[in-house]
Amino acid sequence: MAKQIVLVRHGDDPPDDRVVSFAVQAGFTPVFVRPFKGEALGLPGPDVAGSVVYGGPFDAYAEDRHPFLLDEAAWIRACIARDIPLLGICQGAQQIARVLGAEVGPLPEPVHEFGYYPISPTPEGADFLPGPLWMTQAHYHTFAIPEGAVRLASSPAYPNQAFRYGARVYALQFHAECTIEGFRRWQQAPWAAYGKPGAQTRAEQDRLMAEHDARQAAWFYDFLARLFGRAD
Repeated sequence: MAKQIVLVRHGDDPPDDRVVSFAVQAGFTPVFVRPFKGEALGLPGPDVAGSVVYGGPFDAYAEDRHPFLLDEAAWIRACIARDIPLLGICQGAQQIARVLGAEVGPLPEPVHEFGYYPISPTPEGADFLPGPLWMTQAHYHTFAIPEGAVRLASSPAYPNQAFRYGARVYALQFHAECTIEGFRRWQQAPWAAYGKPGAQTRAEQDRLMAEHDARQAAWFYDFLARLFGRAD
């Protein structure tokens, strides 16, 4: 039986996010691959039960500057073709959108969602998200909705926060995988977008984190269970 969840990562953060926690608790083996470091991704084998393409600092459309994105695009295409459950987060969501032929990149006047922001389900997304929920965000790029995909969620600044393609491919602009400890690292990162249009102050982030992190976590673990199931 397929028991691996392949995690395509774009940084060196510790593996303490909610995807990893879910995979272990559900009996899967998380397999970490970092193509940006030259690690070979290849194509999914028979043991692959699912895959997650994480966020990161790379522009999803910059394959000329980052050729490893072409390998990741081939992986995404193969997962879709083989009906392997696939989740893209932030940059990973933009990569899925690009593979499916949609435009990705910044808004004409970029707004930085950095902190905790409310997203709301679309009429088609009621089964995906039961109601408005505050989610972790760290981005200023976005994606168009690919042809044949279903828009699932939006926020005031970014109308496209999530889509589904087919039954088992999801793209999320937000970072529900990010724990409090993970966001603390982001707050101290050199790229933290404090002072940029739309970004929250650290005090705002801390207040909203305390109010909303638990509900975000509960929703995300339920979503992962519905997408990937269990290994046993």
